Amino acid sequence: MTNETKGMLWGLGGVIAFSLTLPLTRAIVDLFDPVFIASGRVVVAAIAAGLWLMLTKQAKPTLAQLKQLVVVASGITFGFPIFSSIAMKSLPASHGGVVLGILPVATAIVAAVVYKERPSIAFWLASLVGSLLVIVYSLLQGGGHFQVGDLALLIAAISVSISYAFGATLSRELGGLQVVSWAVVLSAPILLVIALFTLPAEISEVQFWDWASFLYLALVSQWLSFLFWNRGLALGGIARVSQTQLLQPFMTILFSIILLGEYLDLITVVFAGLVAVIVTLSRKLKVS
Repeated sequence: MTNETKGMLWGLGGVIAFSLTLPLTRAIVDLFDPVFIASGRVVVAAIAAGLWLMLTKQAKPTLAQLKQLVVVASGITFGFPIFSSIAMKSLPASHGGVVLGILPVATAIVAAVVYKERPSIAFWLASLVGSLLVIVYSLLQGGGHFQVGDLALLIAAISVSISYAFGATLSRELGGLQVVSWAVVLSAPILLVIALFTLPAEISEVQFWDWASFLYLALVSQWLSFLFWNRGLALGGIARVSQTQLLQPFMTILFSIILLGEYLDLITVVFAGLVAVIVTLSRKLKVS
C-alpha cells in the first residue's frame, strides 16, 4: 500500500470523526452559549492532551515549531470552534456540512502557496467546481443571498484550512497527535477565562446526553480526530488528502438526520451528490 493510499485512509478516518461536529454542536447550541462551546471544548481537550503529553514524556517543541503551533492553534482552537458554533445557532447542521465543502480547495490553496505543492490544472478546475457548487447551494438555501451563518462558516473554513496545512507539515516532525495536543495546551489559558465567563447559569439542569455531546466535541472533534487527519495529510500530501473532506457533507447530512431529525430536501441531496463526484475525480488527478 502506497503512502498516498495510506494517507487517504487516515484522512478519511479524520473526516468521519469531523462529520459529527456540526450535528452535535447544533444539538447543544440552544443550551450553551456558542462561545462557551467553542472555548470549553478546547479547555477539556487541553486537560486530556496535557496529561497525555506528560505521561508519554513527549519532547517540548522548539522555538521554530512553537511559531508554527501558534498558527495551527489560531484555526483549530479559535477560528473554527467559535465561528462554526455561531453558525449552528441559525443554520441546520446539514446546511453547514455542505457549505464546509469549500474546505478542501482552501487547504489546497494554502499548500500550494506555503509548501509549493503543485496540483495540476485539472485538479484546480475540479476543486473550483466543487467550491462553486457550495456557493450556489448556499445562495439557493438563503433565498438568493448569503446568510450570517454562511459568512461565519466561511471564516471558520479559511482559518482552519491554514491550520490544516501547517499542522500537516509539522506532523512530519512531531507526530499528528502531538501537534494538536500542543496547540490546545497553548490555547487553554486564554480560552479558560472565556469559558468561565460564558459558563451556563443553570449548569445543573443540563442533561447527560448534552454533556456527552459536549465531551465528544472536546475529546474527539477537538483532539483525537487530528491524530487521523494530520497523519493522513502528512503521508498522502496536503492537497490530495484534503479532498477527502468533500465527502464530509454526506456524512454530516446523515448524522443530522439520525441525531437531529433534520429534513432532507432534494436540493441538499443533489448538491451533496455532485460534491462527492468531484472528490472522486480529484482523487485521480495529478499533484506534484
